[in-house]
Amino acid sequence: MNNTPMANRIHIAFFGRRNAGKSSLVNAVTGQNLAIVSDVKGTTTDPVYKSMELLPLGPVVIIDTPGFDDEGELGELRVNKAKQVLNKTDAAVLVLEPQLNEDLSPDLPSDSSLSASEAELVSIFLAKKIPFIIVINKSDLCKTDSVNLADIRLSLPGEILPVSAKTGYNINLLKEKIAVLASCEEPQTRLVADLIRANDFIVLVIPIDKAAPKGRLILPQQQMIRDILEAGAVAITTKESELGETLANLGRKPALVITDSQVFAQVSAVVPPEIPLTSFSILFARYKGFLQTAVRGVEALDSIKDGSRILICEGCTHHRQCDDIGTVKIPRLIRNYSGTEPDFSFCSGGDFPDDLKQYKLIIHCGSCMLNGREMHCRRLQAEEQNIPFTNYGITIAHIQGILKRSVEMIVK
Repeated sequence: MNNTPMANRIHIAFFGRRNAGKSSLVNAVTGQNLAIVSDVKGTTTDPVYKSMELLPLGPVVIIDTPGFDDEGELGELRVNKAKQVLNKTDAAVLVLEPQLNEDLSPDLPSDSSLSASEAELVSIFLAKKIPFIIVINKSDLCKTDSVNLADIRLSLPGEILPVSAKTGYNINLLKEKIAVLASCEEPQTRLVADLIRANDFIVLVIPIDKAAPKGRLILPQQQMIRDILEAGAVAITTKESELGETLANLGRKPALVITDSQVFAQVSAVVPPEIPLTSFSILFARYKGFLQTAVRGVEALDSIKDGSRILICEGCTHHRQCDDIGTVKIPRLIRNYSGTEPDFSFCSGGDFPDDLKQYKLIIHCGSCMLNGREMHCRRLQAEEQNIPFTNYGITIAHIQGILKRSVEMIVK
């Protein structure tokens, strides 16, 4: 469980105003003092992530976010961080707190007491189709031991649950309800298992060069091998320099060859045309739900001109090598292919521009570190602004003239 990649975990985020008790509630749900708790408003300044197992869901990520009502210049930056979390949230918890009535006794909020920031959050949940639950924290402060939900006049969709991080009241029930919410999410497509059969030979071409991490395979390669094994097929790994000999010694044709996109041309020249060929990056585009968008989007490369702005995005923030694929190799390939000098911009990790209209094309990495919802949000954002969106593998295959071959097995 602890080694499950972040992108494969269900993301559950807690939102609300400052001092609503989000951090205390996150600590209660995780059973750890994960988040710093204080009476001072704005204690949580950046999203805090905790990987754990939430039964019956399995591996999840619990996220504590800054107050959505933060103020001032720094406050605006913190709210923007919280908004970034919304793009990767599979299930949300909106944390409200009791209000003081006229006789200064704690009571539950009414619909009229929702703040602008809380109302905005609900609107975002609905617009992004994020399943959510509303919790009334600090219910231990209410006038009665048992909160009467019939008195809550929140004319909002979503369930409402009184809880107390201090006493543990309804914390287990909250975890159960979160599990039900998150399980409503549609299951993801398999990486490759649904394309192959038991006992198929699948050849994986994995370069071991300066960019390869010492002593291990990178995450997409690990995940692909695991998915092949789960399908009952046989994963055979080799370097591009040994590929020809590997194919000759197999004794039968492999059902599929999957290669690192950086050696696409070399591998395509070795693999006979009757053997299906694709890349890790292309299969990840399918897995994340934007393969057809990426195939259409790459056509924008054929109309690139001098000065055309191209945004290249990576989902992680790895240390860049001297011949980095995103910042060096792909720009070089595009210059050589187009015969032009485009203007390249780069972003990585959770950063992704809101305004994309200045770009002629967006080229994304394989997104192995981003969950499906975040990639959906990025693709949709580009689509709404009419900006073509593709990825590394599709770009390289298009430039090298082997795109049709590399997607014919998986694009229906």
